[in-house]
Amino acid sequence: MARVLVAALLAMVIAILVGPTFISFLRRNEFGQQIREEGPQHHAAKQGTPTMGGLLIIAAATIAFLPLSIYTTPALTIFGTMIACGGVGFLDDYIKVHHRRSLGLRGRWKMLLLLGITVAVGLAAHHQKLSHHVFVPVVDWSVPLGPFWYVLLFLIIAGCVNGVNLTDGIDGLATGTGIIALGTLTAMAVTIFVRSATPTHGRVENRLDAALIGAAVIGAGVGFLWFNAFPADVFMGDTGAMALGGGIAAMAIMLKVELLLLLVGGIFVIEAVSVILQVLSFKLWGRRIFLIAPIHHHFEMKAWSETKIMVRFWIITAILCGAGFALFYKYYPQIKPQ
Repeated sequence: MARVLVAALLAMVIAILVGPTFISFLRRNEFGQQIREEGPQHHAAKQGTPTMGGLLIIAAATIAFLPLSIYTTPALTIFGTMIACGGVGFLDDYIKVHHRRSLGLRGRWKMLLLLGITVAVGLAAHHQKLSHHVFVPVVDWSVPLGPFWYVLLFLIIAGCVNGVNLTDGIDGLATGTGIIALGTLTAMAVTIFVRSATPTHGRVENRLDAALIGAAVIGAGVGFLWFNAFPADVFMGDTGAMALGGGIAAMAIMLKVELLLLLVGGIFVIEAVSVILQVLSFKLWGRRIFLIAPIHHHFEMKAWSETKIMVRFWIITAILCGAGFALFYKYYPQIKPQ
């Protein structure tokens, strides 16, 4: 258990200490954020703020994870998915910065790359012999999906990655909600470790490894939030948003809590649904439901401050995550990652 706490603290300290030098590097090389023209007008002042800050999260988490891990399949899958999704985000950010525009990698290429990542996660899940059933709490059903479970994996990874990316529009919003979501999943992993004890054997140590990578990313995220809180000195960019989304998705898959991701990642679902509803409403009826989507920008147009939106969305995330963990603790059978 001590390894988990050490990983979180080490990643946080690294991010805080390295942060100023890293931000200065981004400024010197003019890796600045390109702001959407259709966004809130006051965001124009953020034009040029250093971006690709997600590299700091990835680096700090990696340095904390690698020397402390015992390299189990679940932990390596979560770690690898975070790195791979962060790589896709980095490519997207680099295109934006290089061409000085707010649009980066085309959507079809993102989906194709995420499909490749899903294949790798699917292979790891097959090696792990994870069940193709999805457990439904409260009613205590286990729904067999067969080969369609791998389709669900793609929907989870693509949905989570894009949900976090859409949430990343206000200083500290995606970072804070991502930390809370990862904290909940890490608590689930620790609970699995505690429940692994039997009357004749102690707890199975390798079941704590998934919690280790979760803690490392949380610590790195907290260190990054030190510089990302309003007014932000640096943005995580697609690099960080996609890395966080990938890590959250892979953790939910490896812990077999796929359905609970609707609660744990509830704020990301809300953000994504707001965009979908806005597009459908405009195409079908020529009307907009929100002043602007994603929904956090709608509240900005309602004259809510960025800090108020950030804190209230954090509160909503904490409530949803609390509900998700309560369902996990009461209803979920013992998970057996090796």
